[in-house]
Amino acid sequence: MHPASARPRRPTMSDVLARPHVPALLTGTLIGRLPTAMAPLALLLAVRSAGGPVLLGAVLAGVFGLASAISQPLLGRLVDRTLLAPVAAIAASVAFAAFTVLAVLDLAAKPIAAGALAALAGAATPPLEAGLRALWPRLVPDPAEQRVAYALDSVSQELVFVTGPLAATALCQLVSPSAALWACGVIGGFGTAVVVTRSPARWAPVARDEVHWSGPLRSRGLLLLLAAMFCLGVNLGAFNVLALSLADRNGTGWLTGLLPAALATGSLIGGFVYARSPWPLPLRRQLLAAAGGYAVCFAPLLFVAVPQAAVAFSIGPGLYLAPLLTCTFLLCDRLAPEGTATEAAAWLIAVIGVGQALGTAVAGRLAGHGTTAVATVAVLAAVLAAAIPLARTDLLTTPNAPLEKSA
Repeated sequence: MHPASARPRRPTMSDVLARPHVPALLTGTLIGRLPTAMAPLALLLAVRSAGGPVLLGAVLAGVFGLASAISQPLLGRLVDRTLLAPVAAIAASVAFAAFTVLAVLDLAAKPIAAGALAALAGAATPPLEAGLRALWPRLVPDPAEQRVAYALDSVSQELVFVTGPLAATALCQLVSPSAALWACGVIGGFGTAVVVTRSPARWAPVARDEVHWSGPLRSRGLLLLLAAMFCLGVNLGAFNVLALSLADRNGTGWLTGLLPAALATGSLIGGFVYARSPWPLPLRRQLLAAAGGYAVCFAPLLFVAVPQAAVAFSIGPGLYLAPLLTCTFLLCDRLAPEGTATEAAAWLIAVIGVGQALGTAVAGRLAGHGTTAVATVAVLAAVLAAAIPLARTDLLTTPNAPLEKSA
């Protein structure tokens, strides 16, 4: 074959990891994000260890998650206007202090103080995830490698939600719940230190005109993505309740953890396949295909009652989850007005988190009506996540479609 006719080699995850700063930033971000998956379980176990009600533990966990979701866009806006390093370092220091006090506080005896500290720890979650996703286009300038980089990012986040609860449980069992809470601050601080000591964390923001007060929310295409990802969050929150409901129905406690693990396993596989596949479609069509595939593969869980079948059918939608998130964050970067990339990514992260909280609450209220009612919430949310971008694909084709002209 003539060399000119040879197909160009597709970039791989190894190519992305060979880029300067990428391994350290990715590793530091993953370590720094572990407390988001550790803290809710550590708070639940700490309250139970202190003899408090399970409801209090659940409330503290919910307050932590909600505060984190609300604060991320605000911290993302600060990063866009200053630098990632100081914002993340200050946030990690505040979170460390809050977790340290939580570790020595009698949570059951002082619920109000515990709630305030949980809110402070959540609100001070360093914006590492959004910061890295905003940096990818500058760390990996080649568009083909950017696609692989975002896929690697989406795949690696599954490790956070597998490793975090395991680490929290191990510390609670082997040491104490207080040690697990203190470790949240230490681990978050260590991961943040790895990130902020790298030079990209101190790169000046991209030159831009004055940013409108509404930031990335001026982009109608981004608002469309936010609505779809909110529905995806509802789906994921309801899915966790579905796992618990199926476990209770069948008397198989292991199912509670195995179903989310099966979904995460499918996501890992799907992310690796997506990164290595050409997918010769416009990015918006890739998003529609991934969202549609996720919804279609999730639908059978509405009718599954046998534990083994539930595990098998949970892998299917997972195959589309990492590609869906990858396409979403790629489009997010392209749709966000100039100078708002970090805040835009933070908004996506936030709406997924808020959606998860709502999905958990709604599905939890319906759990008494059986697994079908819970599964209906999850399936409908998955369908909406696919239908919303399908309804206005034109908004995903323009880089910046503002609602109004900048003031």
